[in-house]
Amino acid sequence: MSDAAAERAAERRLPPISQLCVGSLACAVVGTILVAARMPRDVSLLPSVLVLALGAALLVGSIVLLARISPFAWGVFRRVAGWSLVGYLVIAGMVEYAFVYDSTPGRVLAVLSGTLALFAVDVPLLLGFSVARYQLPGETAR
Repeated sequence: MSDAAAERAAERRLPPISQLCVGSLACAVVGTILVAARMPRDVSLLPSVLVLALGAALLVGSIVLLARISPFAWGVFRRVAGWSLVGYLVIAGMVEYAFVYDSTPGRVLAVLSGTLALFAVDVPLLLGFSVARYQLPGETAR
C-alpha cells in the first residue's frame, strides 16, 4: 500500500464501532466484578444482569453498524476476527470449565457465562475492526 493510499484509509470516517466495543467490554468486566465481589455470600444479580444487558446492546449495535459499512476490507476483518475468535473461545472455554468445576450456583453461573460470552465475542470483533479499518476497501489478507 502506498503512503497516499494508507493516508486515505486512515482518514475515512467510520461509525464508532471501537468505542461501542470497548463500552461493551467494560460492561462485561463490571458485571463480572459485581458478582465476584459478593461471592461466596448471597449475590444480588440484578446489577450484573442490567450491566450485561447494556453490554449486549452495545455489542449488537456495533455489529449492526459494522454490517452497514459497504466499502470495507472484509477479507482482512474475517481473517483477524476469525482467528482471534478461535483463541478467545478456547480461553472462554477454560474459564467456563473452572466455573463449572468449582460448582458455581446456577443463576450466578448463567450471569458469569453471559459476561464471558460477551468478552469472547467482543475482543475479536474489536481486533478485526481495528486492523481492517486501516486497509483499503476490498483488500484481502495475506
